[in-house]
Amino acid sequence: MSLKILQFGATGQFAREMLDRAGPGVEITALSRAEVDLTDPDAIARAIGEAGDTDLVVNAAAYTAVDKAEAQPDLAYAVNAWAPAAMAKACQARGLPLLHVSTDMVFSGHKAGAYLETDAPAPLHIYGASKLAGEQAVLGACDRALVMRVSWLFSAYGQNFLQMMLRLAKTQPLLKVVDDQRACPTASGDLAAFILSQGDRLAKAPAGAREWGLLHVVNAGVASRYDMAQAIFAQTHAEAPPAMEPVPTSAFPTPARRALNAVLDTGRMQDVFSLQLRPWQEALEEVVAQLTGQKERA
Repeated sequence: MSLKILQFGATGQFAREMLDRAGPGVEITALSRAEVDLTDPDAIARAIGEAGDTDLVVNAAAYTAVDKAEAQPDLAYAVNAWAPAAMAKACQARGLPLLHVSTDMVFSGHKAGAYLETDAPAPLHIYGASKLAGEQAVLGACDRALVMRVSWLFSAYGQNFLQMMLRLAKTQPLLKVVDDQRACPTASGDLAAFILSQGDRLAKAPAGAREWGLLHVVNAGVASRYDMAQAIFAQTHAEAPPAMEPVPTSAFPTPARRALNAVLDTGRMQDVFSLQLRPWQEALEEVVAQLTGQKERA
């Protein structure tokens, strides 16, 4: 297999995993924000239009500061909506597929069961609204676009819940962890592995193929934040786990309201790609081992 990917984003956790997991025959050109300003649609269009041989374009960049977005709506929309829109238009002009990462936060959390791709979105905050606008722009402008919704990404890189728990465990005598938010924790590396495993297929899929559209890509299994914290410390602090107390979301007022149910159904992924990502606990164990190895090498 020979696959050439143009990737927007070079330093975020998902972008790093894409670069780490690209095996023989896969060439990724990762563009940092210093190289392409994501608030400049013309720069984005030029980057795609002037790129050499390319099989896929992957958007691994986003504005992810959920609470700060309430005070920075223009920046959130510029990066999460108008930048993907520019990518989609430029990809359509060149006949290239676009793979775009979105979020469970396009939903309100009011549904009792898992969300399907066909459920109506209703974001609770600016971040979710900006990501929804990005989804709609991408699917409206590019007829070979795959928009992947993910939940609670974690990895050995960047800022995420896993990293935050490990950091707080060093300084806080008691960790108060939310127990009424539920989702499917997802390893950034498993998302990257999914894309890379399907890269050749997606590069060849024509417009109108079943592969395109919305797709929920999350690890198997459902957890609360408290459940995930327990699993983290069972692996990292087995002999002396930190003291924890489950608390409701209301205990941590934030500028952006949080959905209590962010569970995503993966039936479409299983139907179209014949795949289901492994249980999140298995992925977490691998990431913790990776973090341990990094500390030993430091």
